[in-house]
Amino acid sequence: MGRLAVVLFNLGGPDSLEAVEPFLFNLFNDPAIFSDAKPFRWVTAKFISRRRAKVAREIYRKLDGRSPLLEETRAQAEALQRRLMDQVEDVRVFIAMRYWHPMSNDTAREVKTFQPDEIILLPLYPQFSTTTTGSSLAEWHQAALAVGLNRPTRAVCCYPKEPGVIQGQAKLITAVMEKAEIYGRPRVLFSAHGLPKKIVAKGDPYQWQIEQTSRAVAEALQMPDLDWAVCYQSQLGPLEWIGPSIDYELSRAGKDGIPVIVVPIAFVSEHSETLVELDIEYRDMAHRLNVPAYNRVPALGCQEDFINGLGRLVEMARRRDIGTGSAKEGRQCPAGHAGCPLIEF
Repeated sequence: MGRLAVVLFNLGGPDSLEAVEPFLFNLFNDPAIFSDAKPFRWVTAKFISRRRAKVAREIYRKLDGRSPLLEETRAQAEALQRRLMDQVEDVRVFIAMRYWHPMSNDTAREVKTFQPDEIILLPLYPQFSTTTTGSSLAEWHQAALAVGLNRPTRAVCCYPKEPGVIQGQAKLITAVMEKAEIYGRPRVLFSAHGLPKKIVAKGDPYQWQIEQTSRAVAEALQMPDLDWAVCYQSQLGPLEWIGPSIDYELSRAGKDGIPVIVVPIAFVSEHSETLVELDIEYRDMAHRLNVPAYNRVPALGCQEDFINGLGRLVEMARRRDIGTGSAKEGRQCPAGHAGCPLIEF
């Protein structure tokens, strides 16, 4: 069967309060985030990261001074490796973070030392965006080239309707729904990280894929007349962002007198956007807006259906030709999404 290396990609997070500012610099210096020419982008990233560091450090103080994302991703890597060992005897799952350690350069060296016969690149972003998966895969290819890692490589670009993602989310929501209904039939809010409108206008398929995932999960719940909506969080800066915002949806729920269940539809791991934004900041906002009850569904984490779904994605990718592919044959995004990495229609 050969030796298989699987690389999981995620955002990364600071591992100490001292790492917060350099982490933010790496984020804002990414050309996929800010497309300015390199000298101007560097200056902008320095300015923004320095200005936002104080606020961000306060966020991470609520998380014992560091992001839990690496530990979460390690647990997912171990679970996936156990799942794959049923089909591949010699397999190892690696982690490459985009903005903090372990980053692609170090992971590429580890993978080269492992001497795999083939490599599968698997982002932990079910929905593709040029700012997440696109950026991570571009960074990986540069890192692999730099260390001389030249093995047959296949990449998964997206899996917004992978059955494991959909069923895993539906089961987690159902468990919370059963407890929440004592306050009345809740409205399900599928919350995703926001994105500036100008990025979507250029053809980024992220918003379309978020809507596809949300609708598929709503249908999988098999609840007649389910009240649900898609919304976006984590807006930053003066740009116009896609909407509606979670602020708007919480305000609407408060006016309607309807409890809410918030689902982190784009986050498969717990981190600051879930543990601080959703669990603390938006919970407080919901209380101020007179929302009768606020419940939050956990991220997928190591949920069994999700890990099995990741395993299927790896198996499917191994059957493809070298290159990038989605969770189904051919392209998922409709024409007009020029940001999709797949050129076939």
